[in-house]
Amino acid sequence: HVQLVESGGGSVQAGGSLTLSCVVSGYTYSTPCMGWFRQPAGKEREAVAVIDGEDSTGYADSVKGRFIISRDSAKNTVYLQMNSLKPEDSAMYYCAAGAEASVRPGRYDYWGQGTQVTVS
Repeated sequence: HVQLVESGGGSVQAGGSLTLSCVVSGYTYSTPCMGWFRQPAGKEREAVAVIDGEDSTGYADSVKGRFIISRDSAKNTVYLQMNSLKPEDSAMYYCAAGAEASVRPGRYDYWGQGTQVTVS
């Protein structure tokens, strides 16, 4: 079965950096489209960055120029490098896999358990 495992979250001061990792296992259909989403406490889940099967990327306006999504196919891992972090970036971060690189959470079939990012 398909499994996504995130890691790399933590607490950081404003202006700092973190890199999240998402290891994908069991996805045998093709190169999955991947998305990183975040959900601040009490708010809806929102797309942060997506990468399609050809490694084309897209970003939310709020993170453009600060966050970078990338993929290491040999390691079945997708990364989210987060720079110049702001307190408003604090949230639970989730990775998701599916057949379409979409900003809509419902378009993804598989989700990780989430990793918390706190920026103070």
